[in-house]
Amino acid sequence: MDSDWTRYSCQMALPGFGEAAQQLLQQAKVLVVGAGGLGCPALQYLAAAGVGTIGVADYDTISVTNLHRQILYNPSDAGLKKASVACERLQLQNPGIKLIPLNVKITSDNVMDIIRQYDIVVDGTDNFETRYLLNDASVLSGKPLVYGAIYQYEGQLAVWNANNNDGTFSPNYRDLYPDVNATQIPNCADGGVIPTLAGIIGCMQANETIKYITKTGELLSGKVLVFDAQTLQSRVIKVGTTTKTNIKHLVKTEEIPVISMEDINQGDFELIDVRTLQERDLFDIGGQHIPLEEIEENLDYFKDNKKRVLYCATGRRSAEAVKLIKQKYPGAKVFSLDEGLKAYQG
Repeated sequence: MDSDWTRYSCQMALPGFGEAAQQLLQQAKVLVVGAGGLGCPALQYLAAAGVGTIGVADYDTISVTNLHRQILYNPSDAGLKKASVACERLQLQNPGIKLIPLNVKITSDNVMDIIRQYDIVVDGTDNFETRYLLNDASVLSGKPLVYGAIYQYEGQLAVWNANNNDGTFSPNYRDLYPDVNATQIPNCADGGVIPTLAGIIGCMQANETIKYITKTGELLSGKVLVFDAQTLQSRVIKVGTTTKTNIKHLVKTEEIPVISMEDINQGDFELIDVRTLQERDLFDIGGQHIPLEEIEENLDYFKDNKKRVLYCATGRRSAEAVKLIKQKYPGAKVFSLDEGLKAYQG
């Protein structure tokens, strides 16, 4: 890291901060998982503040539909890997820190090895499988996890699994949500999100990370902040001081078979639209219509050997539908349209 700390003079002038806190930032290693709406602002401020090593884990590519909230990227970046582009931009912003792009999907097979190399993890993901995986891996590795979530006009923030200095740890995500039926909860791409909310919660995640590293302020541990972007009102919900969960192992990551539009055009597949009726009325590419919430009651439809491709707006809900089908009929020839209708329209 650059020994010239002139750029950090304003934060080092803070009461209780000083050179000692800046040295802690310089020595810190932070892993940010997800370089999207939350990850972009969190990364920008962590890099600007002088965090010595930042790992950026994201296997996804940049899409024009995400640019309204993923502010590190430009239209010309479409199709490029988020982690690589993010690291390039952040390195220009602060040449004195180390940035590590991780263009990999975080799974149960690699998460422990990746997390082990960092001091704290920032969760910028947008799907429940990875969120629970990061939570469980952080608990098993004894690492704190800075949680953020956004949907439409509401954001949430918390610091999970912080060491209480008495041999116990603060609550984690499973203390608040033991399990979630992800098929019933749409993500930002499907349900919408105001872009400024991503910036607000992402900056708050960076703030909690800096507080943890520098040992300044009161950490949002054992509590969840809920923020309403329409009213600018927030409330803090107390979860407790210590965890009540007993996580002993990771849940195995399920691999969802996906297929591209190019492969569909070259084969004989039945299309299944898992979106809502309102979405289908606006635009569809044909096929049967079985909304995601009705998949479980129609599982027997998929027990034959017919090849079917399930699709939605982004590929998230269709992946959940394929997972449900595979759980009952492992041999079913079902696929999720990779990137959903974005791929068809793009």
